[in-house]
Amino acid sequence: MRSVQKGFTLIELMIVVAIIGILAAVALPAYQDYTTRAKITEIITAASSCKNSVTEYYQSKGALPADNAAAGCDTQATQYVASLAVANGVVTAATAAAPAIPTAAQGNFVLTPTANAGNAGILDWQCTSSTIAKKFLPANCR
Repeated sequence: MRSVQKGFTLIELMIVVAIIGILAAVALPAYQDYTTRAKITEIITAASSCKNSVTEYYQSKGALPADNAAAGCDTQATQYVASLAVANGVVTAATAAAPAIPTAAQGNFVLTPTANAGNAGILDWQCTSSTIAKKFLPANCR
């Protein structure tokens, strides 16, 4: 009479462990980039809220605000945002230091307004002079 094998052999288990190891080696760097991009999103959101304040100022006064107080921007630092500044309408958000944000993603995120030639009172915004690595920025800023 023949005995029926029950369970997995050692080689089958080793193959499964090797496959899981390969998948983990591929997934971990992608996940680390994803979490860093999520942290950079907070900096971009802070700059965008200040961008709205600068646009409102421009629409009501016809000129760009000189500083944070004129623009009415909140400059409170957060876990990932070290500072937020407005200078002649240009919004600059600085990232917090490590370990909050990895060194490769540290720097400044800069939004620069330009008056729309076709429509008075409307500003067009561009990402300029960002010192944050391109892979962590939104697609429209790369």
